[in-house]
Amino acid sequence: MTSTTPASALPSDHPLITGVTADAPLLNQYRGSRTADGAAAKPQRRPVWFMRQAGRSLPEYRKLREGTTMLDSCLNPEMASEITLQPVRRHDVDAAIFFSDIVIPLRLAGVDVEIQPGVGPVLGTPVRSAADVAALPRLEEEAFAPITEAVQRTVAELGSTPLIGFAGAPFTLAAYMVEGRPSRDHLGPRTMMHADPQTWDALASWAADVSGRFMRAQLMAGASAAQLFDSWAGSLGRADYAAHVQKHSAAAFSHVADLGTPLVHFGTGTGEILDLMKNAGDSALALAGRENDSTVVGVDYRLNLAEATARVGAETPLQGNIDPALLSAPWDVLEDHVREVIGDGAGAAGHVLNLGHGVPPETDPEVLTRVVELIHSIDY
Repeated sequence: MTSTTPASALPSDHPLITGVTADAPLLNQYRGSRTADGAAAKPQRRPVWFMRQAGRSLPEYRKLREGTTMLDSCLNPEMASEITLQPVRRHDVDAAIFFSDIVIPLRLAGVDVEIQPGVGPVLGTPVRSAADVAALPRLEEEAFAPITEAVQRTVAELGSTPLIGFAGAPFTLAAYMVEGRPSRDHLGPRTMMHADPQTWDALASWAADVSGRFMRAQLMAGASAAQLFDSWAGSLGRADYAAHVQKHSAAAFSHVADLGTPLVHFGTGTGEILDLMKNAGDSALALAGRENDSTVVGVDYRLNLAEATARVGAETPLQGNIDPALLSAPWDVLEDHVREVIGDGAGAAGHVLNLGHGVPPETDPEVLTRVVELIHSIDY
């Protein structure tokens, strides 16, 4: 990829170019406590958003989704936009996360995939051989039309609140494709890496391409940042991640690194590979001429943020990592925990509060609103 001036590839009416979201608290912290002009500064309030904030914990979401499948709701621009906006209205969070699913690029490409209630993504035909990979369809650019429309609708309503784009990381996407459904140990893709590395590389390359282009479609339509989500990378050892996965995550990021937006890399159970995940994003940024920018590293609830900073460096902005289990604990316990997370994250260049995983569906929405109010009340 050729080097470009950061943000130069974004449309002239993009909220980062017009300045509408450029100095939002979220983006300030994603940039390592820097303004859009690069000056060192803290925002007026601590930014917070929640993974899966748009979803089953909200009664208005459940009502809207009645009678509509998950993937159909993601591909209905009006519905996807409304679902994305619901938690921003309710909780006053500092970002919207685009309502979608990691297998949407598969559906857009024409792969037979459904989200089965209580199960998760299920493919009509798993991808387990070189011939299977070769038969995968090409994702055409015009297929992104419903995504573009949904993002544009959302951004028009959000004003100065940034929208975060979203995509599944190549390993997680490929793992679903090999297994054909959710798996506990991901033996299929882990075996393929070693037993048939050429086929694995071809499949992971296909996944990196569709995920990267999915992120780019959202950013070009108006999202101000993007997160690559690796649900299952925690099943890998460092050697396997470094040899068989890291380059593919870097390839996904390479589709968007030239746009100048902050990029976030998050995985679950990935404490032992946080530095490698950071490097995957940073290598793409460097190729795009952004050597001075850092990938934001999302940290799950298993690892203290101070330890995370020790592993990835104090120059790295962090995101996380309130334990979702404590959302149902007594308020004084939850409040103490939130304050500890803030203290633990103080050594990072920037810190965006979030959960160490997604919002559990049984969460009381009023608790989330109260957590946001607490975070906003704590001065730097």
